[in-house]
Amino acid sequence: MSEPVVTLKSFFEQAREGRLTGIKCGGCGEIAIPPKQFCANCGARAWQSVPLSGEGTLASYTIIRVAPAGHAADAPYAVGVVKLKEGAAIFGRIVDVPFEKLAVGLALRFRPIVVKEQTSVGFAP
Repeated sequence: MSEPVVTLKSFFEQAREGRLTGIKCGGCGEIAIPPKQFCANCGARAWQSVPLSGEGTLASYTIIRVAPAGHAADAPYAVGVVKLKEGAAIFGRIVDVPFEKLAVGLALRFRPIVVKEQTSVGFAP
């Protein structure tokens, strides 16, 4: 059985370059966001790397008005779960959308956010 081919480090390195990468289960075809050891759907441990379009819809969101330590200057900001067209869901920051325009079902596209050499997952219209 093979190990995940996409590590957390390589996931964020590729994200920094504008590429969102997932993993596909060799047992059932489930698409997931790495890293994972076992498929949540079938329990298999046979992954292969797959490119993801980065296109999806907002499934859930919240507005952070009181940010955790180290991020206070960023507040307020929006974060949410985006359901990608390939089926996997991923959490990220929502940018370039006025708060009053946020809505479940909003079409979004992956956009890396790089601050001080740190890459985060972001989504914008």
